[in-house]
This record gives sequence, C-alpha cells and structure tokens, in this order.
Amino acid sequence: MPIIYSSDSENETTPRTKLFGRQRPIRSVLGGGQVADVLLWENKKVSAALSVGMTVLWLLFEVAEYNLVTLFSHISIATMLIVFIWFTTADFFNWSHPELPTSILDKSTFQEFASTLHGRSNQALSKFMDIARGKEPALFFMAIFFLYILSVIGNYFTFLNFLYLCFVCLQTLPFLYNKYEDEVDKYAGKLIRRAKKMFKRFDSSVLNKIPRGPAKEKKTR
Repeated sequence: MPIIYSSDSENETTPRTKLFGRQRPIRSVLGGGQVADVLLWENKKVSAALSVGMTVLWLLFEVAEYNLVTLFSHISIATMLIVFIWFTTADFFNWSHPELPTSILDKSTFQEFASTLHGRSNQALSKFMDIARGKEPALFFMAIFFLYILSVIGNYFTFLNFLYLCFVCLQTLPFLYNKYEDEVDKYAGKLIRRAKKMFKRFDSSVLNKIPRGPAKEKKTR
C-alpha cells in the first residue's frame, strides 16, 4: 500500500513548536541569573569584557604563540612592579594607600556557574542517551551527521582554536536566537519536518525491506 506524505502547505497549518521541543523561554534554559545575563548580553559590560579578554588570550596563545607559563610570569611581574611603584609613590608623597581587590568574583557567582554547568551537563547526557537509544530515529541520524561534520571540522582546527570557536558560539548564538526566535523556530521546524519525511521514505524503501530472521520462541520449563 503506497504511503501518502503530506505536502509542505499542510505542514504549515500545524502548530509551530519551539526549537528542540523546549517549553521554557531561552533565558530559563540557560539557567537564568548572571550566566544568562552574560550569554544573552543583558549585562553588556561583563559580556564585552569577557569577549575582549578571551579574544586577547586567543591572540596571545594562537597568533603570537605565547607560552602559558611565560605569559603568567610576565603578567605577575608587571602586576608586582605596578603595585610596588604605586605604594612606594604613595609613601613618598604621604598619600593614602590604594585599596587593592581581594577577590575577582563573588563566591555566589562561582556557585551559580557551577550549578548551571552541572545541570546543563546532566541534561545533555540524558538527551544524548535518549538519542543513542533510537527513540527519535530522525534525530538519531541528524546527530550522527552532525558529529561527523564536527569531526571533519576538527581536522582543520587546533584544540585552542576549537575552544575559542565554541566560546564565540556561546556568546553569539543564544543572543541571536533570543532576538530572532520566531524566525529561527519557523525555519527549523521546516527542516525538521523535511528530515522526518526523508527518514520515513528511507525507512519504507530500505529498512523495511531488510530481511529479518524469525523471532526465537522462549523455551518454557
């Protein structure tokens, strides 16, 4: 019996779903709080400072080919000289000593980041296991294809370049998706429907024609 596939026009009438089937807003998916503020560029100063800092580090290590130990030593020497000159000048002119910071970030910020990373890692692992079990065949083959493309891309990038590329994606993709959410969901929905159609055709024309041996009956004692 021939299989009848619905047309694209019919698919347009189906209710539009969010990307990856999520039900929560993108801010909630990112964990909320300061982490979401940075990734969505709601805290522009911190986001810009983080982007500039990571770009400078990438330029130093990858372009200028700086060594980590050498860079750390030079930064420490420069910092110690600046502090020494600052305090010596203050004592010479009887100025009040400058207040030096005792911490870079609050403890709560680290705890929030670690908690968000832990939660997202567990969700990613759970999703990966669901895909690997073949619950959604279309998503399974899409994941295989994506991982293959990722492996090919990895041949042309060093590990540091790959980490920097991932950082750039984290700093740009959530922000762009939050800004153009409706358009992305619309086109992503079309691609997912087409992928499911292709898998149905592949399933009916190839997988269903693979001969399978008779099921073995369990021996009853």
